[in-house]
Amino acid sequence: MEKLLDEKLPLGILFHLRTKDCLPPVRKINPHDFHVATRSTSREVNRRIALNLVREHQPLSRADLARRMKVGRGVVSVLVNELIAEELIYEGATGQAARGRKPVFLHVRTHDRLVVAVDLRFSRTYLMLSDFGGRQLALEIFDTIFSPAELIRELAARIRRLLKKHGAPPYCEGIGIVVPGMVDHLTGRILNAPTLGWRGVDVRDQLAAATGTPVHVENAAKACALAQMWLGHKNDGGTHDFAYVSVSDGVGVGLVVNGELVRGHNSIAGEFGHIPMNIDGPRCLCGSTGCWEAYISNIATLSRYFERDSSRIEPVTVLDDDGEPFTIADLIVRARADEAKAKAAIGVTARYLGIGLATVINTLNPSRIYVGGEITGAWDLIDGEVRRALAERAMTNTAAETPIHITPAVEYPRLRGAAALVAAPTYAAPRVA
Repeated sequence: MEKLLDEKLPLGILFHLRTKDCLPPVRKINPHDFHVATRSTSREVNRRIALNLVREHQPLSRADLARRMKVGRGVVSVLVNELIAEELIYEGATGQAARGRKPVFLHVRTHDRLVVAVDLRFSRTYLMLSDFGGRQLALEIFDTIFSPAELIRELAARIRRLLKKHGAPPYCEGIGIVVPGMVDHLTGRILNAPTLGWRGVDVRDQLAAATGTPVHVENAAKACALAQMWLGHKNDGGTHDFAYVSVSDGVGVGLVVNGELVRGHNSIAGEFGHIPMNIDGPRCLCGSTGCWEAYISNIATLSRYFERDSSRIEPVTVLDDDGEPFTIADLIVRARADEAKAKAAIGVTARYLGIGLATVINTLNPSRIYVGGEITGAWDLIDGEVRRALAERAMTNTAAETPIHITPAVEYPRLRGAAALVAAPTYAAPRVA
C-alpha cells in the first residue's frame, strides 16, 4: 500500500486507496451509458471530497482539511481557492494558534442561497422558504388544491409573495416539490399519485415557467431519504445504506444503497405502501385492498379511531364527532390521556407498522431504518409493539435488531426532502465510468 501511495496516481484514487475497509468494486460499467474520465476528472472528484468534508466538519481550517484528506496543504489550497471562487464555501472567523499563522475557518455557503420547498399532501400543502442547508426561514400551510392548473397558479403566487416578503434576492436556487406518488425522475412527470387522484400530471415545467425558477419533483419518501443523506445530522454513520419509511396521508419508502438513491427502472422503486398485508383487507385509496398504507397511514389510523371507511374519506371530513378538524397529534393526546379507544387505534397501527418494517428488512436488509411522520410523536407508546411485530416476522435475530431511528414530524422531514432535491446535486459525487 505504501508503495502505491508513493506513485503518481490521481488524488481521487489515492484517497480511495487510503480508505479503510473498502471492498473491491463490482459495479459493472454500462457500455451503452458511460462517462469517460478526462484530465480534469480527478480534480473534480477531489473538489467534491473537499466540499463534503467542509460540509460535514465545519468550521474547518485548511490544515485540518489537509489532514483529513491526507494530502499536502498546497493541494488543499488549490481546491479551497477553487471552491471559494465558485462561491460554494467561504472563509469565516480566524482561530487561535499556539505558534505560526492563525487558521482561517472554512464554511459551506448556505445562508444566502435560498430554496423553496413544497410538500403536497392529501390533507394540506406545506410551503417553506429555507436556506441551502434546509434551515427553515418561513412556512405557510394551506388546503390542498386538487386541480393541477389551479394549484400551480396558487403556488406561483404564494412563492412570489414569500420571496418578496422575506426580502429574498431576486434569484432563488430552485423549487423542490415532493408528492405522495410515483414520479418519472427524468421528466418530473407525476405518474400516479393515488391520494391526489393524479395520473400523468406535469407540474414541473408549468411551475418553472410560471416562476422563472428551476423546479425539481420527486416522490416524498425518496426525497426524505435524500434529506437524510445530505441534510441529516453530522457523523451519522448510516447514510450509505438505509431505508426511509415515510408515514403520512400515504406511506412510502426511500431506499439508499451504497450511498445512492434507488429509483428503479421506471422510477417506482420503494412502493412498499402498496404491498398487500391481506387481500381481503380494507380498501386503499389506490383502489386495491389490504395495502400496508390502508393499515398505517394517518387516514387509516384516524378512520379506525372514528370507525369510518378510509377509502371514502375526504380531506375536509377528517373531523371529530363535533365537526372539528382532528389530526394524528390530537389522537396521540387522547392516547396519552389513557383513552382506551385512542390507544387501541394507534396500537393496531403500531403492529402493522412493525410487520411492514419486517418486509422491508427481509427484502433489502438495510443497515438501519428511519421512520418519519406524525405517528412518531407517539413512538414512546408504540415502540414496544412495533418491535414485537417486527421480531415475529424478521427472518433472523440480527434482522430483528435492525436499528430504527425516528425523524420527528416537527423537523418537517418531507419539506427538508424537497429542499434536498435542489441542494443535493451540489454535493453529489461526479459520475465516473
